[in-house]
Amino acid sequence: MEEFGIGLPPRIWGKKIGETIYSVNALPIGGFVRMYGEESQENPKSQIPNLKLKGRAFFDKSIGRRVGVVLAGVTMNFLLAVIVFSITYFISGIPVKTGKVLVVGITKNSPAELVGLKVDDEVVAVDGEKINGVEKFIKLAKEKAGKVIRLEIKREKENPCLVKKQVLGGGVGPFEGAGPDESGCNGDNLFLGIIPRVKPPEGEGPLGVAVSEVEMKHFPFWQMPFYGIREGFIESVNWGKMILKSLGEMLGSLIFLRQVPKDISGPIGIYQATGMVAKSGVLAILEFLGILSVNLAIINILPFPALDGGRLLFLTVEVFFGRKIAPKIEAWVNNAGMIVLLGLILLITINDVVRILSTNGILEKIKIAF
Repeated sequence: MEEFGIGLPPRIWGKKIGETIYSVNALPIGGFVRMYGEESQENPKSQIPNLKLKGRAFFDKSIGRRVGVVLAGVTMNFLLAVIVFSITYFISGIPVKTGKVLVVGITKNSPAELVGLKVDDEVVAVDGEKINGVEKFIKLAKEKAGKVIRLEIKREKENPCLVKKQVLGGGVGPFEGAGPDESGCNGDNLFLGIIPRVKPPEGEGPLGVAVSEVEMKHFPFWQMPFYGIREGFIESVNWGKMILKSLGEMLGSLIFLRQVPKDISGPIGIYQATGMVAKSGVLAILEFLGILSVNLAIINILPFPALDGGRLLFLTVEVFFGRKIAPKIEAWVNNAGMIVLLGLILLITINDVVRILSTNGILEKIKIAF
């Protein structure tokens, strides 16, 4: 191995230990391993003099060995994500579906807050239709937007129905005669009237309420690692799908709209996000690390020059045609790919800076000054 680098060039610092240069580089996005004979098979030169190198060069290895080397980094990124997510589930518990729709968050000044919904309330029914899953609840809330709907709520604490008290709330309020009596109760369950918003603020939904149908369960200690690995693998795959979708949307925006999407972050955005996540505790940091690892795995496997996926593409062409691509052509394509990647990183970094300045109000002050 010629060089083991943290980050991408240009090099800031490097030290040769044995046969390998260990380096720290300027761009803090991932890292790289430069192997002897990786770039060219024509008179390769090692940085280590008088070293017997015959048969040790990357190009001397079989197709299978070279494919294994190219995929090693991607595989380790994905495995790291699985391990990190597994640890978080081992600590916090395994998500288990309960068949109940529980309120886990309420937005300020939302319909849910105005009518008196509370965290830990269980939504039993909507307009008399039983609710056994989040998707059904969301579907009904969207279909009935702009109309008064009746929620049947099961509440464990501070439930007025347990003491047969009239609850007025701040919104439409309880339905008169909704249950066996006229107090807005059906036994111990509470009825509330609410009007889902037709055009809610982005990310809030018609009711302004976050709901969940799972609870975090701790199994016997010896079973938790197995459940954790299963959930860690599922989490990694799901994040992979989301990242692929986001990459597709980003490419579409770049090609058709000729602009970088506002929610795409580069090195500066990642640094800022890391600082924010660090304030939320160790589990949040681990979760963030897992997401970044999946992101690196997905990006590196893309069939783009200068990435592992690009090298894999060259190897596929070699298998298909039965001969190696000319080293000069491969080097030229990889260099061109690196230039494009650096250009994208520059655009995204500029986007990060503009977003941060706008968030802090600095951009407006600059405009006023000029």
